[in-house]
Amino acid sequence: MWRNTRSGWGLISIALHWLSAVTIFGLFALGWWMVDLSYFHAWYNLAPWWHRSIGMLLLFATLLRLAWRFMQPTPAAQGGRFERLAAHLGHTALYGLLLVVMISGYLISTARGRGISVFDWFEVPALISRLPNQESIAGEIHWYSSLALMVLAGGHALAAFKHHFLDRHDTLTRMLNPSRSRRG
Repeated sequence: MWRNTRSGWGLISIALHWLSAVTIFGLFALGWWMVDLSYFHAWYNLAPWWHRSIGMLLLFATLLRLAWRFMQPTPAAQGGRFERLAAHLGHTALYGLLLVVMISGYLISTARGRGISVFDWFEVPALISRLPNQESIAGEIHWYSSLALMVLAGGHALAAFKHHFLDRHDTLTRMLNPSRSRRG
């Protein structure tokens, strides 16, 4: 039930998937909202602190998720050859964009040589800082890759609904319930 099989996703993969999805959309909404805060707004300093802290935890969870994915079997994809290829390319692009978003966010936050405090529990050091225009360039990359990630995640959700409602595949139910995921 915890591990993946060739017929379905295990509980760890399912939990990491949904935790990541909710966190990604939440961070996008928080980021969109906080860029328009005025200097005198009560959340001017607090919103970015939350955004950075949650973003760093998501980065660690994503690295764990990728390691878990490489150590576990991947359930067989459903659909025709084109759909399976599109699913593979889509998942690769989702992971790639997610890493670009988080690494560029890290580069924005560490541009001045200060580490990132994660909820005051620990600090992620500034390993790369003070590059020419680091904050501006990383900011542009962060913004546009975040938008692309949202579009791709929306397409991912629509594809899951298409497989579920039109094709009558168990693609969506396999990502919701590990016990249903294992039925032949």
